[in-house]
Amino acid sequence: MQKIALITDSTSGLSQEYLDKYNIELLRLKVIYKSGEYIDGLTITPEQVYSKLDEELPTTSMPSVQDNLDLLNRLVSEGYTHAIFLPISSGLSGTINSMRIAAEEYEDKITSFVYDTKVISMGVGLIVLKVAEMIQEGAEFSYICEQIPKLREKISFYFIVDTLEYLIKGGRIGRVSGRIGEILNLKPIITMGDDGKYTTFTKVRGKKQAISKLQNYGLDILSKGKAKVAVMTGTMFEESEELKKAFSTQANATLLYSGIITPAVGIHCGPRALGIMLLSE
Repeated sequence: MQKIALITDSTSGLSQEYLDKYNIELLRLKVIYKSGEYIDGLTITPEQVYSKLDEELPTTSMPSVQDNLDLLNRLVSEGYTHAIFLPISSGLSGTINSMRIAAEEYEDKITSFVYDTKVISMGVGLIVLKVAEMIQEGAEFSYICEQIPKLREKISFYFIVDTLEYLIKGGRIGRVSGRIGEILNLKPIITMGDDGKYTTFTKVRGKKQAISKLQNYGLDILSKGKAKVAVMTGTMFEESEELKKAFSTQANATLLYSGIITPAVGIHCGPRALGIMLLSE
């Protein structure tokens, strides 16, 4: 009989409630300051990171190969026969590499499937939740693995930032184009490219128009059919609530989730980031 473990990383944005409900394993990234190293969401909170960004911009590091090996060792001891890894995009983090190395080392003890989601935050989280439902319903490992790429094709992902400063600092966009955008008050609406990296979907002038665009994108998707919806932010809570309220009136929204973007993602895009992620059903 198959016993399937489901593993993601802390950038997925999943709440403890969902981790507990579906027994999802979480590998945590690290947030590194000059003064020390912290575990994302465990020994440091998003609020603590965002409140200190003006003082110091920390760096991040992925879960180590040893972290993955320790997890697999425990899962094998608990009788798991299969494992599904769903990490942050390989275009933004090397997290998937340590997962692959560990999975290969344990291939004679547990059958693993490591999938490059090429998305971040609850774009990953929504896929994880759907996979968790399939595992809970007793679906076969091979069937679930076949469905995961199809689920990824149904993900829509858009986000905005109130300032391009952090994307410039992190090298996510060019310094010259970023500075010009700041001067002109241009707000790029960012999505994920086929390479799993940030790409500009369109540009609008001003925050108000950018938020309106996000709302319209979400409503358009919901007008075409049922979808799970997530609204994520660093510190733009009022704007997040506005989006959530707009989506809450839609009968096709089968799940409406809101949460805080994990610091391991937020320090690269800045605290004033706002995004929507939808999984069409």
